[in-house]
Amino acid sequence: MVEVRALGLEGVYVIRPPKFEDDRGFFSETWNADKLAQAGIAVDFVQDNHSLSRPRGVMRGLHFQTPPFAQDKLVRVLSGAVFDVAVDIRQGSPTFGRWVGVTLSEMAWNQILVPKGFAHGFVTLEPDTEVAYKVSAPYSQPHDRTLRFDDPALSIDWPVPADKMILSAKDASAPFLADVETGFVHS
Repeated sequence: MVEVRALGLEGVYVIRPPKFEDDRGFFSETWNADKLAQAGIAVDFVQDNHSLSRPRGVMRGLHFQTPPFAQDKLVRVLSGAVFDVAVDIRQGSPTFGRWVGVTLSEMAWNQILVPKGFAHGFVTLEPDTEVAYKVSAPYSQPHDRTLRFDDPALSIDWPVPADKMILSAKDASAPFLADVETGFVHS
C-alpha cells in the first residue's frame, strides 16, 4: 500500500510507494494514478524531468511557473540524496511564505508532491545525485520564475551553508519573494 503523509502545508505530501525486494533486486510502482486518487491525490502529469548534480551542495531553485503553465511536481531521488523544499507563494494564503522541507534519498525511497502555487527547490547532500520528477504542465520559458533560496523573509534552514552551495547564474540572481508577482491567489 502506498504511504501518503501530509507535510503541514496544504497539498504538500511525502509519498512512499511500496518496494518489493528479493535477491534479484527490487520492483516498485513509483506512480500509480488510481492508488494515489484513492488517497485524494489526482494529478495529470505530462512531462518527466531528470537531473544529475555531480558535486554535493548543488542548489536548484527555488523555481515555479506562473499560470496558465503552473506545475504540480512529484520529485524523487534515483541516486544520492537532497534536502527538498516547498514554499507557499499563494497570495492570501494563511501559510504564505512558509516552507516545509524533507530529505529525499534513494535509500528512503520517498517522494514529495509539490502542488501548483508553491516554489520548489533542493540542495544535493551527496555527490552524483540524480533526481527525477514529473510535472503537470510543460516547461514554458515566459512563465518560468525563480526566488532567492536565501531570502531572509523565508528563513529556510538549508543543511548546506550558503557559501558552500553551487548555483546557476539564474538562481544566484533570483529576486526575493517580496519583489515577485507569483500569479497565485489562495482560494
